[in-house]
Order: sequence, then structure tokens, then C-alpha cells
Amino acid sequence: METPHTRTAPVSGPDALRLTVDSPEAMRRLGLRLAGVLRPGDLVLLSGELGAGKTTLTRGLGEGLGVRGAVTSPTFVIARVHPSLTGGPALVHVDAYRLAGGLDEMEDLDLDVSLPDSVVVVEWGDGKVEELSADRLHVRIDRATGDELPAGVADADDVRLVTVGGVGERWAGGALDGLRERGEEGAHGQEG
Repeated sequence: METPHTRTAPVSGPDALRLTVDSPEAMRRLGLRLAGVLRPGDLVLLSGELGAGKTTLTRGLGEGLGVRGAVTSPTFVIARVHPSLTGGPALVHVDAYRLAGGLDEMEDLDLDVSLPDSVVVVEWGDGKVEELSADRLHVRIDRATGDELPAGVADADDVRLVTVGGVGERWAGGALDGLRERGEEGAHGQEG
């Protein structure tokens, strides 16, 4: 089901990483790996249709960051803050799906105040929160179809194509190397 929001341009660039993820569990593990490359002040924008796996990825990210509380979709509360249990950054999980405006409409969330000490993940944030940081990570999740499906996949409904690309100096020159691991069960990658 396509969302009423404008479909974003594909994530691209010389350091973009493209992965095929074949299950929700593999998506969660990708979130764990993503947590390993994030640090306080990072802004992550997640895009993809409803049910693509954005919250599942964020759940793994929260697990990897060692934060408190179950990471669930913040659709109806707009934002949830998950404090760290390990002395690391808090996870601020935002769902901008129901917000029609840009950063002005989100100003009450004080994301600019949270950003320096937290990892801020915004689902449906493309075109709405880019002004928060010149350095940001874009993650696009699409359902795989036809020849995009890996051989031998049992349940094609779970297969996702995940593209990860950074904008700004923070993400230049190998910052995504921690995600470039090969051979992990369920996630098959290639560089963009």
C-alpha cells in the first residue's frame, strides 16, 4: 500500500549501501549493526511504505544502543524517548507520518534540543526534518519484487531492499563500514 506522502528519491551516493533483508529478524539484526555505527547527535531518517519494517529496524537499533523501554511505533504519540541503560545516547523515536508540515510543526518536540545528546530516528521524516542537521543518515526500505528476490527465499512477503546513505561530512569516507559486513544470515549486501 503506497502512502499518501510523496515517495522520496532513492538513497544514492558513492558510499551508499544496498542490502537485501529476508526476514523481520534479519531487519532487527540490521538495526543492531546500525547501532554500532551511530553516536550522539546522529539523525536517521527512515522511509518506506506502511509495514516495510521501519519500526522493526528501530527496535534492533534500540536494542543495540541499550535503551530502556520497548521500542514500538510512536504513530499516535508522535515521539518516544528511550533513555540509555548503558551510559550511551538516548534514542528519540519519532513518527512524522501524521504531520503535514515541516520542521515548524515538529518544533514542539524540541528535537533540536534532543539531537546533540541522542540518536534521533524519524520515520516519515523526509522533507520534514532535514533542517535539524547537515549530517544525516537516510535509510529507505522497499519491498522486493520479481528479480530482486534472492534465490531460495521461502516467504517473499518478508523480503526488503534496504538502502543506506549518508549526507554530510559525518557520513563520508567509510562511516558506514560497520554495516558492510558480508555473510550475515538474512542480510545480503552490495555497495552502491
